[in-house]
Amino acid sequence: MLCTVTQVEEVKILVRMLPIWFTSVFYAASMCQTATTFIQQGNKMNTKIGSFSVPPASMNSASVVFMMIFVVIQDTIVIPVARRYTGNVAGLTQLQRMGVGRFLAVPAVAAAALVEMWRLRSVAAGHNLSIAWQLPQFMLIACSDVFCGIAQLEFFYSEAPMSMRSLCSAFSFLAMSLGYYLNSMIISAIAALSKSGGGQGWLPADLNDGHLDYYFWLWAGIGAVNFVVYTAFAKNYTVKKVELR
Repeated sequence: MLCTVTQVEEVKILVRMLPIWFTSVFYAASMCQTATTFIQQGNKMNTKIGSFSVPPASMNSASVVFMMIFVVIQDTIVIPVARRYTGNVAGLTQLQRMGVGRFLAVPAVAAAALVEMWRLRSVAAGHNLSIAWQLPQFMLIACSDVFCGIAQLEFFYSEAPMSMRSLCSAFSFLAMSLGYYLNSMIISAIAALSKSGGGQGWLPADLNDGHLDYYFWLWAGIGAVNFVVYTAFAKNYTVKKVELR
């Protein structure tokens, strides 16, 4: 049975969206460091802030606070300023916002690498670095999510064929899920490969004996490449024309 013209066009739209979705998987893997390696890093830091003891996992609460702040900044400052320069009513297109989010994920992981380098030096000097130094990396992650998170959901919904919008809305969540699996695979691979020479490797049981900073720098590099690839795909992407009825 032959496909209809509508079905053919719908398949073309899906194929056109796949490269953008592909970069979303690597972006999600980078973002999931907040629930994995960032917490492991925090476990090896001084969790006392004043008279309070801060559980490392609760540092993700800081991301929520930063997100609320950045949403206000985005709506009151970023979008109005961008609107003047772009002429776009929304200020930035969905693809542009997703690009900003992917870009900000790079310095976020790089900040974690710098903190880890400093933490290892502090351990060698006989004291633990305060967990408060993790705030910049969580702040950058939150800012990245504000730009990319909602824009990604909007993109996959608005660009999807009318008959497949419910399915395509799940693309963002599918990318997030695969990102976690990808991160787990890379952690396992790095842990094994870095020990191949007979040493402790980058990710031993005791991170004080390893080099988690190398792992963060690796993700900063992956994120940078992912941003460049995304930019190339986004420039060549043809936004679906909306027919007004």
